Amino acid sequence: MRFAGTESYVATEALMVAVNAAIALERPLLVKGEPGTGKTMLAIEIAKALGLDLIRWHIKSTTKAQQGLYEYDAVSRLRDSQLGDERVADIRNYIRHGTLWEAFTADERPVLLIDEIDKADIEFPNDLLLELDRMEFYVYETGEHVTARHRPIVVITSNNEKELPDAFLRRCFFHYIRFPDAETMAAIVEVHFPGIKKALLQNALEAFFELRETPGLKKRPSTSELLDWIKLLMVEDIDVETLRTKDNSKAIPPLYGALLKNEQDVHLFERMAFLARRQKG
Repeated sequence: MRFAGTESYVATEALMVAVNAAIALERPLLVKGEPGTGKTMLAIEIAKALGLDLIRWHIKSTTKAQQGLYEYDAVSRLRDSQLGDERVADIRNYIRHGTLWEAFTADERPVLLIDEIDKADIEFPNDLLLELDRMEFYVYETGEHVTARHRPIVVITSNNEKELPDAFLRRCFFHYIRFPDAETMAAIVEVHFPGIKKALLQNALEAFFELRETPGLKKRPSTSELLDWIKLLMVEDIDVETLRTKDNSKAIPPLYGALLKNEQDVHLFERMAFLARRQKG
């Protein structure tokens, strides 16, 4: 059971090594990197490549670790008892299975994605230490142990919004997805747009990487935003010469709304164009 990328996902050698090492060690794979570098897609593609089911747990700021195990719906049980419902006699009717319970009791080994773990409270990772390490947990209301039938392949993503506890990090295999270089990015684009004209691809990539390196840029565009931009360039049939121009008075790229996502960065390019026009005049 080895991951070697897929037709729709370009994986670097380092990333493939990390995935396969985590699988061999039976440890969660903790993946960090800029937003838009394919962290979430990695879990999806691992499941696709290995022919496994994907179970996804998307973490929010309000998510608690207990929700991933199970929740006891005491309110519904109280209401049903007042209505004389026979279901009240069995407390199991009010135990809602969480994502980890689903993964642990799957008939076949699944891929478990815990997405954006850094969005939750700082204690969230610590609250899952034993469950992810031993692959089991205890249900206090029923007195039963839930143990994984098949140890899931666990992929955990983080955007580095906050530091994760050392005790949690020790239990993971870590990989940082570096932003793709021009060669890797070209391969990624060609996967999504087979047969794209070489001139368009080359000039779009040059413009994209120049934009990313602009001093003072608040949010640098990601891979997903580049793909959106190239799609628009193809749909609108933008002239390659428009991308090739080095005229600073036209510093802002065509269809920039796909790349620049806040007004500060738009104003930055507008000021650059304005100053270039004044110097030219």
